[in-house]
Amino acid sequence: MSLDTEKLEIVKSTAPVLKEHSSEIGKHFYELLFTKVPELRNVFNQTNQKRGLQQEALVYSVYAAGENIDSLENINQLVERIAEKHVSLGVKPEQYPVVGEVLLKAVQDVLGNAATDEVIEAWGAAYDYIANLFIEIEQKKYNETEQQEGGWTGFREFVVDKKIQETSDVVSFCLKPADGKPLPPFKAGQYLTIKADIDGEPHTHMRQYSLSGPSGKDYYKISVKHEKGRGDLPDGIVSSYLHERVAEGDTLEFSAPAGDFTIESEKSPVVLLSGGIGITPVMSMLETLAEKESDRPVTFIHATQNSSSHAMKKRVEQVAAGHSNIASFVCYDSPSDGDRATRNYDKEGFVDLPWLQSILSEDTKADFYCCGPAPFMKAVDKGLKEWGVPNANRHYELFNPVSILNQKDEKEAEAVM
Repeated sequence: MSLDTEKLEIVKSTAPVLKEHSSEIGKHFYELLFTKVPELRNVFNQTNQKRGLQQEALVYSVYAAGENIDSLENINQLVERIAEKHVSLGVKPEQYPVVGEVLLKAVQDVLGNAATDEVIEAWGAAYDYIANLFIEIEQKKYNETEQQEGGWTGFREFVVDKKIQETSDVVSFCLKPADGKPLPPFKAGQYLTIKADIDGEPHTHMRQYSLSGPSGKDYYKISVKHEKGRGDLPDGIVSSYLHERVAEGDTLEFSAPAGDFTIESEKSPVVLLSGGIGITPVMSMLETLAEKESDRPVTFIHATQNSSSHAMKKRVEQVAAGHSNIASFVCYDSPSDGDRATRNYDKEGFVDLPWLQSILSEDTKADFYCCGPAPFMKAVDKGLKEWGVPNANRHYELFNPVSILNQKDEKEAEAVM
């Protein structure tokens, strides 16, 4: 399937209009979708819905696809990330036409007279083209996942073998398959998707949690921060459930590991940079790199408030102490009196470029893998660009549905369905 020249030009020329009205279109789209297909509500993070992030993410991904409709290779990273997310959630081919119909209706309602028949027809053709692309990519991923040893599609039951209190608001769960069968390997940096049916909740909830341990074990490990409500936002529904109601011996359901935030090179130096709970995927990378017992230089940098919020601190110290090629650094922005007395950190304040340059010795050829809150990620990305670190060497995982790190290169975005 391909688009004719006329439709292609209409899509490319009107893509900025969708971007301009992304919040309105996104909000209206989800209102229409949840009315038409209420069972799809469980696919989306309702907290992100309330924050408006999911709405922006949806239309931004449509805008990016429309702008690059004749050269989708320009947004390979975006396409790959969305496809991985869809597979983790179990998105089915038959859901695409429904979503497309609702999306076009939302565009018509918001844009009014600007959404002419020609514009809607062109975007309908573009949506079908993009949907078929995703269906093909996702089917291949489903097949690969199911065919590997221990692989599965859909959701599989896991027993909580261990529940480990890492900090006051971070808990790790070691998960063993309830059927006792082998587990497939995963790539460090990937995540699991939980399907949680919680008493008192009107529908199922799905959330992604990064794998925080090494691959190749008889269990998977995830580490979950208890998301506390702020302002008019309530506590995180699923994180509260896991922290307060799930105990060792309980059974949970997860889909197979997914995600594109993975180590891509085999030889170049690696810098693992995390902020707060962003430590989880890079912790898995650290464990995996340590097990390979190579001479590859690895620098692990973690930023958090202080030692009370510093998850997996002792484990990082153990790994670094046991491997001469691994160096670890800690940055506390609000160290406690005890932290200052023991000087159990390397920098007070925030991660900045001068400090990075002082500990990394002008190593702009390293591969940087970064995960953390959006302000942390934007600051790190800005510094690495100023340093001259190439785009190909900067890799990011964002826990928000959308975060644009480079306003000048708006193709660097993450979006969800």
